[in-house]
Parts: sequence; C-alpha cells; structure tokens
Amino acid sequence: MAHGGKRQGAGRPKGQGQYGEPTTSLRVPLSMVGEIKRFAATRGLKLPLYTYPVQAGLMTAAESDVDDTIDLNTHLVRNPSTTFLVRASGDSMIDAGIRDGDLLVVDRGVEPTNGKIVIAAIDNQFTVKFLRMRENELWLIPANKNFSPMPVDKTEGVVILGVVTSSIKSH
Repeated sequence: MAHGGKRQGAGRPKGQGQYGEPTTSLRVPLSMVGEIKRFAATRGLKLPLYTYPVQAGLMTAAESDVDDTIDLNTHLVRNPSTTFLVRASGDSMIDAGIRDGDLLVVDRGVEPTNGKIVIAAIDNQFTVKFLRMRENELWLIPANKNFSPMPVDKTEGVVILGVVTSSIKSH
C-alpha cells in the first residue's frame, strides 16, 4: 500500500481556480498576505486605457476600443520602497492644483530641491508647500495669495518628509 505523494486525478484541474490559470505556492510574510491577495485579484491594479482621447462631451466606449491596460503604480510610483500617500487638507496650495481632499503621492527618495512641492513636519504638524532656497535661507511657500510664506528656522526642528510627485484629485 502506497503512502504520500501525488495521487492520480487528485486536486483541482489546472486553470480552474479563481485566477483562471495555473498557480504556485509562495512563501510570504503573514503581514503581507492580504495585500498580495488584493494585488492578484485585481491583476496588479491594471485599468483599461481606451484608444481615443476623451472630448468634453458624451463618450460611447466599447470593450473593443480598449487599446491597452495601465498599471497606475508604473505612472505614480517611482520608488515603491520610499513612497507613501497622504491626503491634503486646506487650501494653501490651491493655485498649484492641490485641493482639500486630494491624495498626494510622496517620495522620500527624491531630493527636496528648490521649487519642489514637499511635505514638511514643523513641531509635529504636517504641511504641504513649495520649497524655496535663497542663499542660506529655506522657505515654505504656499500657492495661495491668502497665506504667507514661512521661513524655515533650522533650530525649529523642521523635517522635510518627502517630495510630492503626483496628485490624485478627490472630486
């Protein structure tokens, strides 16, 4: 009598599972199981890209008009290990197109240079502003004339947390 091993006809036929194709076992940290399952279920979060530009009118798209799919991660995330998301609050950056509720993609790996939009921590309060460097001075500059520029005193404990690389509109 044989024990163990593969039995003829046992198991689910290949390609019949929830993914519609053969799968394999993979060892992953328990803390990442849910994230990996969501990634697999959405096929890497790829969205359809239609073949024609959208006019400011009615769109009548058909499945046959899909030209390709796009993984938003490849367009929004340059450095996955140093990127995080934060939601904007307030209207101090409205003239830069950042509105209350927008989702900001922030990369800690991008050098915060003059003119970049940055996330800064001042006394444990977070803000999004343009970074301006003038001679030996640093300033955080709003994009709204109703707000004043903020000089950055290095003794205040200001920390630049990262550079805003993209903004996703909330409405």
